[in-house]
Amino acid sequence: MKLQRHRNRTQTRTTRLYNLLDNRHPPDLYSFISNGSTGYNTTLIHIILIIPSNFSYNQMGFLQSNRRWSKDQEIAPESPPDSDHLSSQASLASVSSLASKQPSTAANYHYLTTFKAHTASISTLAVAGKHLLSGSSDTQIRAWPRDPSPVAPMQNLLAYGESAVKSMVVCGDKLFTGHQDHKICVWKIDHDVSNRKMIRSTKVATLPTLNDRVTKLFSAKNYVKIRRNKVSTWVNHVDAVAALAVSHDGSLLYSASWDRTFKVWRTSDFKCLESVWNAHDDAINAIVVSNDGHVYTGSADRKIKVWRRHDGEKKHRLVDTLEKHKSAVNALGLSPDGSVLYSGACDRSIIVWEKVGGGGGGGGDDDGRHMVVAGALRGHSMAILCIEVVGDLVMSGSADKTVRIWRKGIDGKKYIRVGVLEGHNGPIKCLAAALDGCTSADSSGTSYKVYSGSLDRDVKMWKVWVPFL
Repeated sequence: MKLQRHRNRTQTRTTRLYNLLDNRHPPDLYSFISNGSTGYNTTLIHIILIIPSNFSYNQMGFLQSNRRWSKDQEIAPESPPDSDHLSSQASLASVSSLASKQPSTAANYHYLTTFKAHTASISTLAVAGKHLLSGSSDTQIRAWPRDPSPVAPMQNLLAYGESAVKSMVVCGDKLFTGHQDHKICVWKIDHDVSNRKMIRSTKVATLPTLNDRVTKLFSAKNYVKIRRNKVSTWVNHVDAVAALAVSHDGSLLYSASWDRTFKVWRTSDFKCLESVWNAHDDAINAIVVSNDGHVYTGSADRKIKVWRRHDGEKKHRLVDTLEKHKSAVNALGLSPDGSVLYSGACDRSIIVWEKVGGGGGGGGDDDGRHMVVAGALRGHSMAILCIEVVGDLVMSGSADKTVRIWRKGIDGKKYIRVGVLEGHNGPIKCLAAALDGCTSADSSGTSYKVYSGSLDRDVKMWKVWVPFL
């Protein structure tokens, strides 16, 4: 019995190693075999890799794909996948492309600077006033001035946790961070009035709070089964907190975890109000919330689920399940009015979902569908890991080390490719963007600052200018 439990724990840890790399469970071609002949304490784990016929090893010993790109891909990648990466799953040929074949020639974009200080991969980025915040697997949270100058301090350790930072969201003067150790930390952000380039933080709470944990201990109905012979109170996440989001009015915090649940917290007193248990069949990688209260969760089970808590109700109900991706959903993004949802997955495609009936209202048709597929945006040669939407721009970061930027065309149907940002030496794990404060009133376009965080431990800043349509 002890040996079997040890095998299960070892397999779980190996699975989580793959999760740390690309937010998804290892494919079926990996087999984990335990050899217990030497006893419980010296169990050996062997990994058998079955190589498909369209893969081979290059001269450096890395696995590479020999598959040729299909001609129906409207925007072909500028170069084939690097030989030092595993190819992601095939793109969705069944979904029509929304991208124009001609890239935009009027837009302008260029690299500004690189922020270096983290000692491990960058997991999450967030904009807080005049600062950019970065969270890393090195447990640190750092603040960077969004308009760096030669005299400005380029390194500012804002805070550090007890485990890797997986997610982050800013709500007013509070910063919420999700961690690998299943906890959510709450920090109060203080801007230094005497030095506008400085920012400080004070830790004010850890979720679930002590009060939440204690009050749930004494009733059997507060316990849920998390694995065989182990239970926990429903206020606790039992795996990494992969994504965070806040409601439009800032009163609610939503947390999504690899434990397949999402929870709802009140931001005023940090009380856990609800836990949607087994919301998905696999780890939840992304969560976004629209202004009208719809909650969207994306999971490694290839599904996107839509949830809503109607007036007078205490719990969220499942509104719709969006199924089109053929692999793990890693990222979600919403248009400002909530009428369009963008989802990115390991199949290299961004699927564009449009709300039935249009606009930011409740939507829904006679069949109960909340959103329908409008098409796909293609161009990345590997898995899509993050999506950011600002204004009319849609940005995606990928394991192919690039950031691609699209803009909705004047017809409202096709998307124009604004540009491709290159320069990182590792997969792009997170993005953040905001309007550039230097944009003049008489300008003929809009300027944005774009920030990209990578597994190469760097955060890069870019300036993107697009003309008015």
